[in-house]
Amino acid sequence: MPELPEVETLARDLRRLLCNAEITRVQAHWARTVAMPCAAELTKRLPGHKILEVRRRGKFLILSLSGPSYLMIHLRMSGQLRVEPGTCEPDPYARLILHLADGRQLVFSDTRKFGRVYWTTDPDLVLGSLGPEPLAQDFALDDFAKLLSSRRGMIKPLLLNQGFLAGLGNIYTDEALFLAGLHPRRKANTLSHAEVERLYRAIRQVLSQAIAGRGTTLADERYLDAEGSPGSYGEHLHVYRRAGEPCTRCGVPLERIVVAGRGTHICPTCQKP
Repeated sequence: MPELPEVETLARDLRRLLCNAEITRVQAHWARTVAMPCAAELTKRLPGHKILEVRRRGKFLILSLSGPSYLMIHLRMSGQLRVEPGTCEPDPYARLILHLADGRQLVFSDTRKFGRVYWTTDPDLVLGSLGPEPLAQDFALDDFAKLLSSRRGMIKPLLLNQGFLAGLGNIYTDEALFLAGLHPRRKANTLSHAEVERLYRAIRQVLSQAIAGRGTTLADERYLDAEGSPGSYGEHLHVYRRAGEPCTRCGVPLERIVVAGRGTHICPTCQKP
């Protein structure tokens, strides 16, 4: 958490809120948040840059700056980004704050301190190992089938591998596998053409619907949008964190199992091994 839909929602929010905003001051309250180059250099050199564009790649937020240069943010487990007035009460979990010329500030808050920020003139240094975007127009069913055909591992950890496919995490992998009727321990190279097509369409469907719902906010509220509001897609989850509840298709109680060390939610009837 957050995954592709949450990061895409933040990118769209920040694009609307921050384009052409000038950074006047940087506060790094926890130096290790800045992975590249270092906190001291970032606070010294970033002021004066303007935010020209905001986009997403995988689970990374990318702020294109004047210069040109790029500020890339990975929220990891508990990171949040908020645009707020500079007069707001201090956040004890704020790790990095970008003060803007109009008096607002972009706050990177992270309770667990796993999130990272990168500043570079070459985004490929950070993003070069990512796999294709599952929602890209040029990512066709045949492309997905070719990726799967050479893999022998279990399908769930493969979908979580950011070098295989960029943006999926535990929530939407579980949801897509349920929609496709596939058990998460199935070996990738055993899928029939029909199963590959079902999975391809399920991935794109669940991600698109989650973006339309502005992401999934769970009870811990680790994900909120750029203005502090929760996403609504959690109301439409079929299996994730619903162990013991009835399956929306067959009514059988859902189960939680562990696959490659990750908690995984399935319907034992709709997703047979």
